[in-house]
Amino acid sequence: MLALLFPGQGSQSVGMGRDAFEASPAARAVFEAADEVLGLSLSKLCFEGPSDALVATEVQQPAILTVSIALLRALEERCAVVPGFVAGHSLGEYSALVAAGALGFEDAVRLVAARGRFMQEAVPAGEGAMAAVLRSTPEAVEAECAAVASATGRCVAPANYNAPSQTVIAGHADAVAAAGSKLRQAGMRVRPLAVSAPFHCALMAPAAERLAAELRATPFSDPAPPVVGNVEAEPNGQGRRIADLLRRQVTAPVRFVESVRRLAVLGVSHTLEVGPGRVLSGLVARIERGIERAQLGSAAGLAEAAVFVSAAQV
Repeated sequence: MLALLFPGQGSQSVGMGRDAFEASPAARAVFEAADEVLGLSLSKLCFEGPSDALVATEVQQPAILTVSIALLRALEERCAVVPGFVAGHSLGEYSALVAAGALGFEDAVRLVAARGRFMQEAVPAGEGAMAAVLRSTPEAVEAECAAVASATGRCVAPANYNAPSQTVIAGHADAVAAAGSKLRQAGMRVRPLAVSAPFHCALMAPAAERLAAELRATPFSDPAPPVVGNVEAEPNGQGRRIADLLRRQVTAPVRFVESVRRLAVLGVSHTLEVGPGRVLSGLVARIERGIERAQLGSAAGLAEAAVFVSAAQV
């Protein structure tokens, strides 16, 4: 059984999506729709940069969404794509919802642009931070974050459970630094992340509340196939639940390890990562080695991806 996976922030690069735009009428239509919704040339930013403009959260989120869906539509021109499940990492959950027919693309672009702006504005620059903790266990990271938070009254908590030995933490910059220091002393590797805000922690509560109003005004349909979401790491096929899950996702940790393990239990044997970069495919390899993996990040990979999808769906 096939599952489609969609990447989140950090996967962007200048030039992404250009060859799909040039090669596929369906992909071109996706870019043109995004440009119209946003009232700016998102396609030009994707194709030409500059990189500092593309890295801005409120641009980066719709840009990655647009490239992911453009590549999916280009693939659908070549072959039938009928996954058993879809999933995404953080922002990628919106791409998954579009792929499942639960959310219109134009609505998704509007939502993620607002989401990016709200998340950027939730915490003043310099007050928040994120760090990746490697060679760790989730339990050790959770315990140290809880101890620092209790001792200081500051926010620090797991934000992304990316792999069995990789957990990202987020919160107040001083609390993240303090937890990182303790984790290093325990023999773990801690790598500060170059991010503009501390995502997926309690400091994002103002962004979640602002986004809630946008979500309430957005129509959602029942996803088909079901979406394995970040908050619950369980498949959801009910459109009426989506708005609340996306609101909660802003402050809740991304449970990617549990999501991949759940996909395996549900019978997924193949995953295709659709979008820029190949981060998720690498994580899947560390979580469930028995799952066969492929990645579609440019038009050059369309033929190979079509073969992979056809084999996975037999």
